[in-house]
Amino acid sequence: MENILRQKAKELLASGEVKVVIGYGWNRAKTRTTPVFITDAADVEALVWNPLCVNNLSVYLTRKFKDIQALGKPAIVAKGCDIRNIAVLISEAQLERKDVYIIGMTCRGVVYKQDLWQGELKPEIMPTKCHNCDVRNPHLSDFVVGEKVDFTPPEAPVGMVFDKIRELDSRSPSERWAFWINEFSRCIKCYACRQVCSLCYCERCITEKNMPQWIETSAHPRGNLSWNLIRAMHLTGRCTFCGECERACPVNIPLNLVNQKMIMVVKDAFDFKSGYDEKAHPPMIVFSPDDKENFIK
Repeated sequence: MENILRQKAKELLASGEVKVVIGYGWNRAKTRTTPVFITDAADVEALVWNPLCVNNLSVYLTRKFKDIQALGKPAIVAKGCDIRNIAVLISEAQLERKDVYIIGMTCRGVVYKQDLWQGELKPEIMPTKCHNCDVRNPHLSDFVVGEKVDFTPPEAPVGMVFDKIRELDSRSPSERWAFWINEFSRCIKCYACRQVCSLCYCERCITEKNMPQWIETSAHPRGNLSWNLIRAMHLTGRCTFCGECERACPVNIPLNLVNQKMIMVVKDAFDFKSGYDEKAHPPMIVFSPDDKENFIK
């Protein structure tokens, strides 16, 4: 797959069809992959593909990275789960389909640490999102690298995230409140979750607005609760469960529990999951006469 990827990247750059290829390369120690930006066809050998290619590179298509946008039309190396984020960006008019070349990579799953992967990809070392993935074969792309993956996700979601959600749902409201107050108490307001998320693309975040002050900036329970819940609400109906926010959190707050719970609520209320159709708008910003009204008392 690496050779095909490199050859395609070389063709795209040499022809001038794209000006930069956003992909994965090794870090200096070759223990992790890191985002790389290839602008010269002679440098495509730096591109790699393996189960350590975890980063959701779609974040580099947003206005946060104006220096990358200035390079010209990009090609992006993307797994199916990353492509879901690209589809949301297109549906929300943050990106035009014609302005990005998507190199879709068939995927059998990823791992977060090299010491877990010793050349064999076992289910027990993969994150929850991989156990339930239904886009291992890219659903929106200009060119696909890799053979079709034969994988059928389970009918009922499995994995630690869903197990914990079910366990939390069984608790009383006061117990759930205590759980989240404890988890959010560790937040240091570094905003790594925001920065790594391609769907947090506002040029000026609500955390930076102080007339009025919507969210207190210091890391104490009130401000932490406001920040984490507001961000969760802003992602409702949009989050694709790529898992990057929790992976980037330096204090290990289980953000996947919040986001996946909201995904389940939206699926139940609107029969909608984000990132599959770039022409479909998230249900929280559109109205349909068929929407459920059982929340009206």
